[in-house]
Amino acid sequence: MNDVIDAYRSILIICGLVCIVGCGTNKFEQEVTIEESSVKFARETVNGQYPILTTMEVKKLLDDGTDCLLLDAMPASSSFNLAHIPGAVNFEFPQEPMDAWTEESMAGRTKEAYQQLLGDDLDRLIVVYCGFVKCARSHNAAVFARELGYTNVQRYAGGIYAWRGSGLAVESN
Repeated sequence: MNDVIDAYRSILIICGLVCIVGCGTNKFEQEVTIEESSVKFARETVNGQYPILTTMEVKKLLDDGTDCLLLDAMPASSSFNLAHIPGAVNFEFPQEPMDAWTEESMAGRTKEAYQQLLGDDLDRLIVVYCGFVKCARSHNAAVFARELGYTNVQRYAGGIYAWRGSGLAVESN
């Protein structure tokens, strides 16, 4: 009886893996998902009026010792404290694009606290990032930094996933 149960378990595991790896999908269907994500990102960038950076561009800024504030917009408890780019500071933003800064959307975090974290130099380079391209936390961080008058705000597109995927070092708290 145990052999039959083990056989069924093996079959279920194999079926599950096949479905996860690509059962019912093909490169054409995958392209729809890539397109949706790319267009969403492009529209956010145009609407936010900020430049975007790649992983290697951010790495070069840090390697060159460029004076910049690197801001991680992920939740501290579940993401930032586990892994962030060395030297980054944290200020959490919602994952979906925000039209306005409200107490509800920001879970009590204030614009004043954000402005204090960003500092007095409105021309300082501020690089914002979140988890991955599809996440809009960094978009929100960039938009509201610009709204507060900061003129040199850039968004790191790939975020911590691309950073780690490139084999670069991370810090944790």
